[in-house]
Amino acid sequence: MTNAVGGFSDAAANWWSAVLNGFIRVDAPDVSTLLLLGIVAAAVALSIPRVTWRWFGLYVTFVHELGHAFAALMTGRFIHGLKIGLDHSGQLVSSGRRGFSATWSGFWGYPAPAVVGAALVWSVSAGWAGAAASIGALVLLVALIFLRNFTGIIVALISAVIAQSLVMFADAQTVSYVVLALGIALGVGSVRDFFKVASVHTRRRAQLASSDAYILYSSTGVPSFIWLSGFALVIAGSAMFSTWLLWGMLAL
Repeated sequence: MTNAVGGFSDAAANWWSAVLNGFIRVDAPDVSTLLLLGIVAAAVALSIPRVTWRWFGLYVTFVHELGHAFAALMTGRFIHGLKIGLDHSGQLVSSGRRGFSATWSGFWGYPAPAVVGAALVWSVSAGWAGAAASIGALVLLVALIFLRNFTGIIVALISAVIAQSLVMFADAQTVSYVVLALGIALGVGSVRDFFKVASVHTRRRAQLASSDAYILYSSTGVPSFIWLSGFALVIAGSAMFSTWLLWGMLAL
């Protein structure tokens, strides 16, 4: 029993040491045009083909819901639970004052993967990919507290295992390349999800009740196309920022 406790304590200490080591700044990686094309291809392979999107899309949905959750916490709302469905649906239940806090939380779903993706690309360009991996690992563990269904817990656990393994066992250059691919993939996934929600307002109006833009319209009276335009602006801005950063890395 004592050996088991000691072994767990050593493993926890090694994990925490690896997390802290991620906060040491390193030089931005050398990224050739060919390597960048390979990273972009890997990101697209995760977020475009149906066979991979079926699974990676669950992670994008997870980030989408975490965007709602983080925005809710920013305005003092209380998080009751978070669910993710195998059909890429998601639900965040929170309570608090009506008005700005509910609207703010409701907005930051679809843009969240694009913003997180841009932040990951920036972390690589600034030499903080390790910190991004460490923070991501911690966020995934904390998110388990809020999950209320089996699919959500499985998605979080698998994502957490991958993040923990990256933090503990990968060298700095590998971390940079993986974080860069993930950032690009989240950006592409955000664009894909935006077109999906836009199509709900044009071709699949029977599903309007599931659209964040429609829910925001119902609660504020501001037309859905305004909210869709807001999503698009943030996503496009994130994509432009990421592209600028990638161009800068190529120029190093």
